Amino acid sequence: MKDAGLLVRELAKTTTELEWVEFKTNNKDPKMIGRDISALANSATHREASCAYMIWGVDDATHEVVGTEFDHRTLKCGNEEVENWLHHQLSGNASFEFVEGECDGCRVVVLSVRPAFSHTVDFENVAYIRVGSYTKPLKSYPAIEAEVWNKITKADYEASVALEDVPLRSVLELLDYAKYFELLGLPLPQTQEETVRYLGEDCLVVKQDDGRFAVTNLGALLLARNLSDFAGLGRKAVRIVKYEGTGRRAILKDRVSLVGYANGFEQTIEYLHAILPSSEPIGDALRTQQVPYPAEALRELMANMLVHQDLTTSGNGPLVEVFDDRVEFTNPGASLVEPLRLLDNPPRSRNQRLASLMRRFGICEELGTGWDKVVMSCEEMFLPSPKVDDYESGAGSMKVTLRARVPFSSMLPSDRVMAAYWHACVCYMEGTPMGNASLRARFGADGPSASTISRLIRDTVDAGLIKPYDPNGGRKYMTYVPAWA
Repeated sequence: MKDAGLLVRELAKTTTELEWVEFKTNNKDPKMIGRDISALANSATHREASCAYMIWGVDDATHEVVGTEFDHRTLKCGNEEVENWLHHQLSGNASFEFVEGECDGCRVVVLSVRPAFSHTVDFENVAYIRVGSYTKPLKSYPAIEAEVWNKITKADYEASVALEDVPLRSVLELLDYAKYFELLGLPLPQTQEETVRYLGEDCLVVKQDDGRFAVTNLGALLLARNLSDFAGLGRKAVRIVKYEGTGRRAILKDRVSLVGYANGFEQTIEYLHAILPSSEPIGDALRTQQVPYPAEALRELMANMLVHQDLTTSGNGPLVEVFDDRVEFTNPGASLVEPLRLLDNPPRSRNQRLASLMRRFGICEELGTGWDKVVMSCEEMFLPSPKVDDYESGAGSMKVTLRARVPFSSMLPSDRVMAAYWHACVCYMEGTPMGNASLRARFGADGPSASTISRLIRDTVDAGLIKPYDPNGGRKYMTYVPAWA
């Protein structure tokens, strides 16, 4: 965010009414703040402003800097800190940040508010708008509401500005440009101007009319040296939590990676491997593997979590949770593909530019084969199939769980059925229908008997997940394909 004092001094000079700027002295009503955040976010989108501001310490009538006693850190609503309370009462796409500063010897507080993305920013399920110097319900102004929604549908979060008015030298201090060229296998340019030109071609920075630059959300998310340098993006950092045992009662480690997704990816993967529980071989079942989970699956799920998250939501970000018996990857935004069809459906990317650059960096693919690799690598280590939970309520989220190996006899019936389903999918994609022998081999040499596998196949057919490849074929040599095939 800009220097608060300089920003206040510049905005206080305005003589016309700006619908994306609100001045206050000491007003600290939490509901007023919530309504104004909604109104400012929607007005910023309506007026195509890169950011909106609520400023304490400036007289609304005269624009004189008078200072303020308002302190967001001590203000509470009930027993909850006001910032957390606001996040709970505002829609998930609300993005804002408080910053203190000094202007003309007076203390000021600036609340920066990002424009609405994906949908209107609502407070207590009501969208507001600034009309002149007043905050009003958006639905009371149908023409303005239509214009706001028109702007929202055309908005591009990745290309939108994360930080503006940045000098050339500061761009290269904020972004890990050397990693950009390393990942692309390109030589480092000789001049700063040529370096920034490359970044601009990939929409990581944008040159302003005044010669300075703006860093886009895409540039900050991928290459930031510190995401906290960009308002609202610190909450989108990857968080990795390790718990004691199999529950969430005791946290052993809690790490937030504030570097960009691309320049910090390998470091994040290395840290995840380092905190995984140790594993001992079980006879010959794990072959020579000494790790609890396949490295390929961990890498694919980490990359997919980043690429497919809903960036327009705020207050939450990519989360990896490590337990003694599982690893959970959770990202904001429900799945764009029916979870049972992840293996065969064409790929869909929520964030096209992010996905494209991550592919060019060699971090992920856009071929739709990531889930194939996850399922197949789990089968090779005789692990339970990855579990997918898709939560569509509220802002929505998706969670994928890798489970540690357990004997077939200890697996839940539902886990056995899903293992059979995903094995049938893998076989079908490879052009070979699943049979009793292939499914039995999927569980390892110490797995179940042929008769137990036959019962499992019947259970999976009864669940409507697979069907006979040839219903008229002999029962002894019957093969199966996914029900959707």
